[in-house]
Amino acid sequence: QLQLVESGGNLVQPGGSLRLSCAVSGFDLRQANIGWFRQAPGKDREGVSCISSAGQTNYKDSVQGRFHISRDYYNKVVYLQMADLNPEDTAIYHCAAGLRASTFCNLRTGYDYWGQGVQVTVSS
Repeated sequence: QLQLVESGGNLVQPGGSLRLSCAVSGFDLRQANIGWFRQAPGKDREGVSCISSAGQTNYKDSVQGRFHISRDYYNKVVYLQMADLNPEDTAIYHCAAGLRASTFCNLRTGYDYWGQGVQVTVSS
């Protein structure tokens, strides 16, 4: 059964760091695009970062240089390392998978399977 489970959400102070994990099962990370998305109250869901099956990455402009996506094939985990967090990063964060082998990933479409999400709150 294909499954994605996020963990690592927390309350952090502005300027702090946090690492989210997405543990996957039922598919091969080398054959999938993985994306991190977030949704704040009253806002539309937005793509944060993604990594393609080929290992190329994309980032939302506002997180470029602060966030880093990576994957661990052996442990079947995708990470989102977040640094220099600010209150606008507060949201529910979801990881998602698109089962395809692609050179590039995008932050909009192509993700068919979703985790349930974790809360990240950045506040003093």
